[in-house]
Amino acid sequence: MIRRRSLLLAPLLLSACAERKGARPLFAADSQPDSYPTTQGLFAIDRLLNERTNGEMRVRVYPGGQLGAEKDTLEIAVFGGLDLTRVNLGPLTSVVPITSVLALPFLFASIEHARATFDGQTGRRILDAMMPYGLRGMCFYDSGARSFYNTQREIRSPEDMAGMKIRVTNSDIYVAMVEALGANPTPIPFGEVYQALIQGVVDGAENNYPSYEGTRHFEAAGHYSLTRHVMAPEVLVASRRSWDKMTAEEQGYLQSAATESVPIMRELWDTRVAKSRQRVLDHGVSIVENVDQAAFAERMSPVWDRFVTTPEMRAIVNDVSSTRAAFGGASG
Repeated sequence: MIRRRSLLLAPLLLSACAERKGARPLFAADSQPDSYPTTQGLFAIDRLLNERTNGEMRVRVYPGGQLGAEKDTLEIAVFGGLDLTRVNLGPLTSVVPITSVLALPFLFASIEHARATFDGQTGRRILDAMMPYGLRGMCFYDSGARSFYNTQREIRSPEDMAGMKIRVTNSDIYVAMVEALGANPTPIPFGEVYQALIQGVVDGAENNYPSYEGTRHFEAAGHYSLTRHVMAPEVLVASRRSWDKMTAEEQGYLQSAATESVPIMRELWDTRVAKSRQRVLDHGVSIVENVDQAAFAERMSPVWDRFVTTPEMRAIVNDVSSTRAAFGGASG
């Protein structure tokens, strides 16, 4: 359903989008603050375009959710009222179902494997699959590796999670994953997790290092186990309506700038991860690195069977699985 905020914003942005070339900058939205790596990626695109087109093409970035939540900006982009928006897979999977493949638990052997997939032919195949849905997939940004943390004990195998109440996002695939590991999934809003950990409403949760550290969840849940179960990316998409109005030359400039913004974003992300990891270590958090990845992955067969629902999804899973061995993981 189209959100009220989307309906209110779309006419304003559409009127600004009436003319493209040379008349105005491209409008881009990000829900993160301006210092966040994904937002900095958008600023990098603006700098690159400015340099290469002598100011003919620019990007005006609206950070911090100024234009709405990610579901809102995605809807507006589909209608052509916003040129670019950075979103996570959550809202995108409801628009472009094939993107949900990238959220499958234990799909990737490592961050390096995930990045190689995003940057390669498989990644481009998924980005191109967005065109029929009113979007042009530009590039993938990092969202790190998600791992479990809890207040009770070290988690090294699925058996260690038995009976635990684990906070998850309101996502069927995350609920199914936690159930398959023998724990009790508890969907609650992200902003309520800290208090829920303190009060014992949940025993644990899962997220990447920056989120674990930045929300101070490490103060309440001192066991962080590097399960690295999901490495789903962030995605930069363009409105297809905006894309189709561009000349081939303009499209080339924009795609090139988006592609070249990825390593800039990743360098910032890696720095942020390292700082977050060091902060939680300094606080005395127990970081469990010796995790039985194979035992966790073996529990995922019914999850994959449930959510890989089309031949195209299966082909992508097979493509990704066939490259696992090159990155230190067993083939799936």
